[in-house]
Amino acid sequence: MPTSVVTGGAGFLGSHLCDRLLAAGHRVICVDNLDTGTLENIEHIRQPEFAFLQHDMIQHVTIDEPVDYVFHLASPASPIDYLRLPLHTLKVGSYGTHNALGLAKRHRARFLLASTSEVYGDPQQHPQSESYWGHVNPIGPRGVYDEAKRYAEALTMAYHRQQGVDTHIVRIFNTYGPRMRPHDGRAIPTFVRQALEDKPLTVFGQGQQTRSFCFVSDLIEGFIRLIDSEIHTPVNIGNPGEFTILELAEVILRLTGSRSSIVYEALPQDDPTVRRPDIGLARSLLGWEPTIGLEEGLRLTLEGMGVEVAVA
Repeated sequence: MPTSVVTGGAGFLGSHLCDRLLAAGHRVICVDNLDTGTLENIEHIRQPEFAFLQHDMIQHVTIDEPVDYVFHLASPASPIDYLRLPLHTLKVGSYGTHNALGLAKRHRARFLLASTSEVYGDPQQHPQSESYWGHVNPIGPRGVYDEAKRYAEALTMAYHRQQGVDTHIVRIFNTYGPRMRPHDGRAIPTFVRQALEDKPLTVFGQGQQTRSFCFVSDLIEGFIRLIDSEIHTPVNIGNPGEFTILELAEVILRLTGSRSSIVYEALPQDDPTVRRPDIGLARSLLGWEPTIGLEEGLRLTLEGMGVEVAVA
């Protein structure tokens, strides 16, 4: 039975990854400080092969048993969190990644860094390929997250080149699904919460900025394929379907049958105008591509919340 350590395992993505690994026959050690994760995300797991360790990855971590895989997901990931926790975001990207890589090195485990499409900033290349170096404002409010992840990528590659650690880097594009926090601050959980409460949906700017939304099960499949591959440079995992934020709001209103209106507010500083992954590498090297479209994924998300979805 392989053993996997999942840092940030009580978060939205981490809890789904824990489920997937357990279903594949792994022993899973979930490490989380519960700053943004929650025990509610893992309370359904009642298996002897699962262990939870409350620990902050900016501190050294010791696992006194063999480890085969280390998935490093620990980090605040939504603007509402990393703007509230700017120093901790930088520390978990630096000290936390160093500690997670050290754990993988000690156990000779495969390592996967959950990086982000935010390393591309407000991109001047569209769609974004892994060869694009990005357009990031390092001293803007979003810089604490963007630069933490860029540094984490550099540290991961250094461990691979100098220390021989078997590392992998996934650049995650917008992902959604069950267990997202209603007050997460990102578009889908915010719109769903507002729609279900019949409150106005808050669209920034004119809603013409674009995003690409990947359902969580597709993303986790990409994780599994990548960490078992021989690819050490970053790989985009996301859904290349591109939608304006206004289009997203309108789909959610239709699926929920909400009477909510749409209101417009000023764009936040450094908010990217476009975001869509080039997934050519994932397709050619991993045989991966998403299987769930936006409307189907939103239906699954709403049904997972116990919401009756409106008939089209």
